[in-house]
Amino acid sequence: MNNISSIPNYIYTYACREEEQSLCELELRSLFGMQPPANLFKSTVSINPSRSPFIKERIELLYEGDSLADILEQVQQIDMLESTFKVIFVKTNDLEGSEKIEFPERRAIEREMGLHITGEADVYHPDHEFGLVTLGGRWFFGHYVKNKAVWLHHMQKPRNYSIALSTRVARAAANIAVPHPLGVTAIDPCCGIGTVLVEALSMGINIVGGDINPFIVRGARENLAHFELEGEITLGAISQITSHYDVAIIDMPYNLFSTTTPEEQLSILQHTRRIATKAIIITIETIDEMIAEAGLTITDRCVAKKGNFTRQILVCV
Repeated sequence: MNNISSIPNYIYTYACREEEQSLCELELRSLFGMQPPANLFKSTVSINPSRSPFIKERIELLYEGDSLADILEQVQQIDMLESTFKVIFVKTNDLEGSEKIEFPERRAIEREMGLHITGEADVYHPDHEFGLVTLGGRWFFGHYVKNKAVWLHHMQKPRNYSIALSTRVARAAANIAVPHPLGVTAIDPCCGIGTVLVEALSMGINIVGGDINPFIVRGARENLAHFELEGEITLGAISQITSHYDVAIIDMPYNLFSTTTPEEQLSILQHTRRIATKAIIITIETIDEMIAEAGLTITDRCVAKKGNFTRQILVCV
């Protein structure tokens, strides 16, 4: 039985559909610097769960122990004063077979935990939530935060584009590009209707956008304004950009839906290398040779599927 060390520790749970597994894993590798185990994992990296379309919840750890009794003893230190609280036994865990704790028992454990905390419990509208979870044969307890799924709200844009990224893919791409936003500058120079910009700006990422189509630029600006987000979107080609950024997100024009030639695609990639230190390239085609010709090196990658439509997301330097 022991309290958690002075270095903050967190336990995260996550979930994804089979067709999103590759994208989910790349996003989590980018955010946490490791290939996460299935379903839940421990990390010292602090990420707001609402940033990710895949992270379900986070517990900032206060106590850990070998048994539930260890946790019950430690939570007696908590005094909520005037604040109400709720205890949530996290459903996702690594218990198997006969060790699994089913719903009725989880509710009973939550009630028992609440009786050991000084304060008023409120299961409907608590001021604060605590989480309890088992991992690796130990019990953990701490501050609980649930994902608010804000990207679902962003699906209701006033302007939409039939081939635009989904809000889930756009949000994951922004996290892959800028896992830790402090001090990082980003650009989406072919921003289209602004799907990536909306997701990135809503997460506090310092990003600007641009596009060569004046109609599309107006739509992107309208989308940002609709969600009360402030961001610069310029009208012009990537070749006109003179500033340098830490990272660029490039959703390549699709040959199926545009008149962009291979030469123009190569030019976009060459200018990407010129204006950014790192690039996230999103493409429906395999363009590894073209990326190499542009002087970029692929360091990680994933596939994002939706039905029969497949996108590749490539991390390049």
